Amino acid sequence: MKTVEDPPIFRLLTEVGIIDQLVSNLLERNLPDGLKISQFTVLNHLVRLGGEWSPLRLANAFQVTKGAMTNTIQRLEKRGLVRVKGDPEDGRGKLVSITKKGKAMRTRCVDSVGPLIAALTDEISEDELSRTLPVLEKLRSHLDTHRP
Repeated sequence: MKTVEDPPIFRLLTEVGIIDQLVSNLLERNLPDGLKISQFTVLNHLVRLGGEWSPLRLANAFQVTKGAMTNTIQRLEKRGLVRVKGDPEDGRGKLVSITKKGKAMRTRCVDSVGPLIAALTDEISEDELSRTLPVLEKLRSHLDTHRP
């Protein structure tokens, strides 16, 4: 069987794609209260960056349709995890922010996968992670600033 030696950047992107699939599956199976990965990532985004976000801005950040993001937001709002209010600068627009309950749910989610992540730190040292992060951050930044 012949193996192809792809360029390092292609191999890196392949690995990142596989890691994304594996992590998404792992998270989705272990999130509390039937929360979906799409819902968790919105909560995580709002905790990390704070503020109020329009549904369109969130959709762009996650590279999904506005309809898909609206659906996710509605599900989070029904659970009291986000607050949706009218945009005072745009009478037709909405603004989304995280609630205390949403922050608590995000913490529960992080705690629920803590043991799974701890197993990774047994395999990959903090030093290895610290050396890898700058390259991944640079890759993410480049891809983010060069979106189609």
